[in-house]
Amino acid sequence: MKNTYQNIKVIGFDADDTLWVNETYFRDAEAKFAELLCGFETKNKIDQELFKKEMQNLPTYGYGVKGFVLSMVEMALELSNYTISNTIISKILDIGKEMINQPVELLDGVEQTLITLSKNYKLIVATKGDLLDQERKLEKSGLLDYFHHIEVLSDKKEANYSKLLNHLDIKPSEFLMIGNSLKSDVLPLVNLKANAIHIPFHTTWQHEVVNENDITNKNYKTLNCILDLVKLLN
Repeated sequence: MKNTYQNIKVIGFDADDTLWVNETYFRDAEAKFAELLCGFETKNKIDQELFKKEMQNLPTYGYGVKGFVLSMVEMALELSNYTISNTIISKILDIGKEMINQPVELLDGVEQTLITLSKNYKLIVATKGDLLDQERKLEKSGLLDYFHHIEVLSDKKEANYSKLLNHLDIKPSEFLMIGNSLKSDVLPLVNLKANAIHIPFHTTWQHEVVNENDITNKNYKTLNCILDLVKLLN
């Protein structure tokens, strides 16, 4: 089925790794964490166990840096059999603070795309993560004026998007979602008969990876760069 996008009234943008760099900082933090705990386990084992701990904690902590840091602290305690020093715990907390205080690095073409599309469409941000952190990044980004609405979702499943569409008072066919994650930004919208465009980022969190069966016969488009949106929609 070919997408025409003729009925689109609202375009939603994911934030992390769609508008600006994010996942790269998590990969760097994981490497620093593994180095701190190298006396207790191998890097591969530490990475595996940290991811498991993150998954266990998602229902409690949700997404974002703060939950990630708490998972690192818990993992450090468990891997060290609760012998980890206060100094190491302090360094783990410093890793989290460094992540939160990173400058917002816009991806190529983002602002130019928003300038152009905002003339013809209502633009919103639909992202997940820690509310305070996402609000901080949006403020730092200098992009707030382009968006009519900011929605920080607890998750990005069909039910979350359905509530968002109801809040916006639009039909699924009138909404287009742009994001780097097939799992969070594309497939739930496709299943709701809305429109979605995938713009991959060079690294993907393991939790967001999908298999080939998940995307077979799914009606969405993939673009190499966000600037390609302007050519596609105008």
